[in-house]
Amino acid sequence: MLRKALFPLLAIIAMATVSAGSWAAEPHEPVNHRFCFTCHGTDGMGSEGINGPRLAGMEPWYLKRQLELFRAGGRGKHPDDYHGMEMQPMAVILTDENIADILEWAATWEYVPATPTLTGGNVQRGQQLYQACASCHGANAEGSEAMNAPQLAGQNDWYLVTQLKNFKAGYRGVDPLDQYGAMMRTMTSGLTDDQAIVDVVSYINTLGR
Repeated sequence: MLRKALFPLLAIIAMATVSAGSWAAEPHEPVNHRFCFTCHGTDGMGSEGINGPRLAGMEPWYLKRQLELFRAGGRGKHPDDYHGMEMQPMAVILTDENIADILEWAATWEYVPATPTLTGGNVQRGQQLYQACASCHGANAEGSEAMNAPQLAGQNDWYLVTQLKNFKAGYRGVDPLDQYGAMMRTMTSGLTDDQAIVDVVSYINTLGR
C-alpha cells in the first residue's frame, strides 16, 4: 500500500522539479541527461531496483514512439502501472527537440545484452509460446521496424516480465493512442498465467547472445 502511495507523490515531485526549469526550460535547450541516469543507469543498462529498462542499443524509432506516447498520455496513466506513472510526468514536458536530443544521446551507448536474472522458467515451454511472438519480433527476438516490434533479445528480463503482465492485466495497451500496445494485449491472451510469462521470457533470454 505504501509503495502504491509513493508513486503518485514521486510523480508530483518530478513534475514540480521539471516545471521549475531544472530540466529543459527552453524549447531548444538540450535535455539534462542526469534525470535519465537515475532510472536507466549511467551506462544505459537499466536499473532493476527502479524498474528502468535498458536503453543502450534500443531502436531509436521505438524509443521515440514510447517517449511520444508517454508525453501524450497514451502510456503511464493507469493507476496500477506504477513505473509507467513515474515515467509519464518526466516525458510530458519534453519538446520534439528534447526527444531528438535523447535519441542522439542514447545512440552513443554500446549495446550490451542485459544479464539474465530469471529463475524457475521452463525454456522448452517458453520456446513453444514464443512462436506466436516471432511473427512480429523475429525468430531470434531481433525486432522488426516494419512490424513496429522492438528487439526483445538482450532486454532486461524483469522488465519484459513486468510489461507482459501489464499488457495482460490491461494496465498498458488500452489507450486509443497506443495502437501497437493494443495488438500486444491481444497477443498476451495466449499467456495463461504468470508462469507462462516467466517461461517465454526465459526463452527470450537464450536468444541473441
